[in-house]
Amino acid sequence: MRITRAEVRWVRMPLVAPFRTSFGTSYDRDTIVLRLVTDAGVEGWSECGAELDPLYSEEWLAGVELVVRDHLLPRLVALGDGLTTAAVKPALEPVKRHFMAKHLLETAVLDAELRSAGMPFATFLGSVKSRVPAGVSVGIMDSTADLLGAVAGYLETGYVRIKLKIEPGWDLEPVRLVRKEFGDILLQVDANTAYTLMDAQHLAKLDDYGLLLIEQPLREDDLRGHAELARIIRTPVCLDESITSARDAATAIAMRACSIINIKPSRVGGYLEARRIHDVAAAHGVPVWCGGMLETGIGRAPNLALAALPGFVLPGDTSASSRYYTQDLTAPFELDRDGCIAVPTGPGIGVEILPDVLASVTDRVIPLV
Repeated sequence: MRITRAEVRWVRMPLVAPFRTSFGTSYDRDTIVLRLVTDAGVEGWSECGAELDPLYSEEWLAGVELVVRDHLLPRLVALGDGLTTAAVKPALEPVKRHFMAKHLLETAVLDAELRSAGMPFATFLGSVKSRVPAGVSVGIMDSTADLLGAVAGYLETGYVRIKLKIEPGWDLEPVRLVRKEFGDILLQVDANTAYTLMDAQHLAKLDDYGLLLIEQPLREDDLRGHAELARIIRTPVCLDESITSARDAATAIAMRACSIINIKPSRVGGYLEARRIHDVAAAHGVPVWCGGMLETGIGRAPNLALAALPGFVLPGDTSASSRYYTQDLTAPFELDRDGCIAVPTGPGIGVEILPDVLASVTDRVIPLV
């Protein structure tokens, strides 16, 4: 297999409601969609997890486009007929980090390879479930009344787990009110690195609310701080931004810096590394779950396949399409009556892109090959 054509599409998808975290407020989902075409005429698609600004990680969309165009894609084109998914990581290894850019390429190559073989992502990854339970991430609101209204709506829709974004000044009271109002629901919080170890005693007050976990409370490079925090609080510490590889996961587990891991394929360079992290965690009895980056159906479909692996025992952020978009780029993903979403069964990522919808939200198309 070899690449005969590649293009990136800059896409802007209006969100059904603003989504606020400690990084800022999003009104649209700006992303890059990559389309590859092989010598057999088979397409491979993928979606970038980066954002417009380098706030979640050091990567951002314009930087991803540049590094893909000038540094990563030429290495894959140089493989000629020897291109396979297994060959992607070694070919790109000389380029340091840039995991989201590498994820974009590896996923598109894997999609094309699996479409050629008629194999679904789920089969390739070793998934064991046909449906996965869906949680929902609730951003920081203007008021606690707005928050309670939003949570009530998501629970009525059927979501089986609620995740609240928190930051200093928006933490104890929102959690207390949600727990009081809705009782013994599955509830967790996500700090997106907003605290320091000096906040440990404050964060320990969350222990009273029986949370599933607190996600990434400290800086991504502070494993030692997370290990100290985990000894102080009872709420399980989950790492997100800190984990970019299976080696990171093994180190964090050995340091007891976390007892749960959030796996985002875009953050770790692709689905092959995501599966390695899953395997490391499973070998140590550490549960994992699949995080989200407000993906459209192009990114959500393979995430559902990943979340169907046996070690994903906690509901993830694989929400229904309607959580974020009035119209998705694929057929919509919907919750069933048990609060689950079906894992795609078609070849490759398992879904077909809706060309008219994609065209309507595309700002520009940039040929790369």
